[in-house]
Amino acid sequence: RTLLGRGTVMTGQELKSRFEASWPGMRVATLAEKIADGIVHGIGLVLALVAGSVLLTLAVLRTAPDAVPAIAIYVGAFVLLLGVSMAFNLWPQSAVRTVLARFDQATIFLFIAATYTPFLTGLWDTPKGIGLTIFIWSASLIGVALKLSLPLRLSHFTLPLYLIVGWSGIVVFQDLAHTLPPQALVLLLAGGLSYSFGIIFYLWEKLKFNTALWHSFVVVGASLHLIAIFDAMVISRW
Repeated sequence: RTLLGRGTVMTGQELKSRFEASWPGMRVATLAEKIADGIVHGIGLVLALVAGSVLLTLAVLRTAPDAVPAIAIYVGAFVLLLGVSMAFNLWPQSAVRTVLARFDQATIFLFIAATYTPFLTGLWDTPKGIGLTIFIWSASLIGVALKLSLPLRLSHFTLPLYLIVGWSGIVVFQDLAHTLPPQALVLLLAGGLSYSFGIIFYLWEKLKFNTALWHSFVVVGASLHLIAIFDAMVISRW
């Protein structure tokens, strides 16, 4: 039994029911699913920390010191996203997990904006580049505010907003094609497709290991974008 608040005692089953009621459709994962999800997150975190550190070091010392703040924003958001997601998905049913659920979904908005930032640095001398940067960060911060304030039962209503903000860069695709190396542009698109395809498993809540599969596509998408940034900021400038 778990003590929640003054004089309130709840069983594990009651906590589970309350969590599922506040977030409809969210199935409580089995131990095996949690282990698989933890492995996926662990791989992603190691990749983000190691590859991100190498990328930042080379950018600072050799190729793109001017773009280091933008790159650091992406690497930091990558680590934050996986760290918060791992904490939420592995935390036992409790009031703390309900709070982590809010931060888990809020960090997705931050990560979307952070992902675009390094790629848009080459367009900051154009009205379209500046306008898109302002739009993405404004929409993402609004999304964070909504995720932290609205009831969790309304969480699925923000999925279209994730997609709208995430694919908003299509309006400057031609401009990016002139500022990014061809392979970086392909990797940027491939990462976006990985996220979008992974949503199938995010919504397929009755599928065993659906969360681990969804997060696998997130790690793949984020890694493709990390490689794209490496190509644009290091390899093509070496």
